Amino acid sequence: MTADLRTTPEPAGRRRIRLAACAVLGLILVPVLSSPSPAARAQGDAGPARFSWPLSPDPPVVRAFEAPEDPFGPGHRGVDLGTAPGASVLAAAEGVVVYAGVLAGRGVVSVDHDGGLRTTYEPLQTGVTAGDRVRRGQELGTVAAGHPECAAQACLHWGVRRGEEYLDPLPLVRTETELRLKPWEG
Repeated sequence: MTADLRTTPEPAGRRRIRLAACAVLGLILVPVLSSPSPAARAQGDAGPARFSWPLSPDPPVVRAFEAPEDPFGPGHRGVDLGTAPGASVLAAAEGVVVYAGVLAGRGVVSVDHDGGLRTTYEPLQTGVTAGDRVRRGQELGTVAAGHPECAAQACLHWGVRRGEEYLDPLPLVRTETELRLKPWEG
């Protein structure tokens, strides 16, 4: 006795429903099964935050990131975080200090991280030196008063770059997910 393996063609409406169900399942499983790179997270993809806030407790954002239209154009190449003078400035992630000193009259610390990201913190009284390896949450220095255009008692300017491109640092620490469904034409 042999089995007949031939099947009748599936109706078109049923096939569309099956394809739509597969597409929805893919939308659910892809974010769960994939782990975005730090660079992808820096552009806003959700995932567990690899970076932490550079101030504790989580500070208010006094001034948001404003991307420049071109490398030398106007913008705000980081975020200003409200705090008090003397607050501890913490490394947002593990890395190597590549600059710690005074720049344009303000204390600045820059840290290189895996994935090609560099974070910068200013103004602060530095507590580290170039070449130091730092861990996430380690104190880099303390906030200095005098950040221009700060609407709070004091502000920490926190920036991040990938190469020469300035990125919004907030997606590095926020894990909210915004799901957007696109129309399916099938």
